[in-house]
Amino acid sequence: MNRNDALTLMHEYVQNESLRRHMLAVEAAMRAYALSLGEDVEKWGIVGLLHDFDYERWPNPPDHPIKGSEILREKQYPEDVIYAILSHADYLTDYPRVSRLDKALYACDELSGFLVACALVRPERLTGLEPKSVRKKLKNANFAAAVNREDITRGAEDFGVELDAHIHLCIAALSGISKDLFG
Repeated sequence: MNRNDALTLMHEYVQNESLRRHMLAVEAAMRAYALSLGEDVEKWGIVGLLHDFDYERWPNPPDHPIKGSEILREKQYPEDVIYAILSHADYLTDYPRVSRLDKALYACDELSGFLVACALVRPERLTGLEPKSVRKKLKNANFAAAVNREDITRGAEDFGVELDAHIHLCIAALSGISKDLFG
């Protein structure tokens, strides 16, 4: 299991550039958390990178992420990687979020998408984006309406991180790959 193989797999299954960018954003956030927590940076990054790789082909629950988990098993990805990806889907009740890896993915998924949306409406993108501004946008239900705000707050709580600190860490992580996200 390595990033190059995971990236090849992602590119094989995902053609939509926005979805690819989302997966890269979640990967960056997951890597930042792994580094800060002394966890396996490669493993955590791969979980973030591959968490939605099956979504374009099988967007309907429970196909996503069940179909992806079958592919990952065939390719002999570790069970904890597969489990974390399965656990990010609330509707798969047989896969409760138990480990830090599971909880980190859930916490980073929706927030990463929301942060990209926040950056896209700013000329300076992520530069200077503060948690206070993000929280203000979270209160506006019309902004990035597809993002589930409860998932963001519940994810931070379940992961045991304060929301502003979580937002701050994720902004910093995404800033590191800004060119990949915004060109």
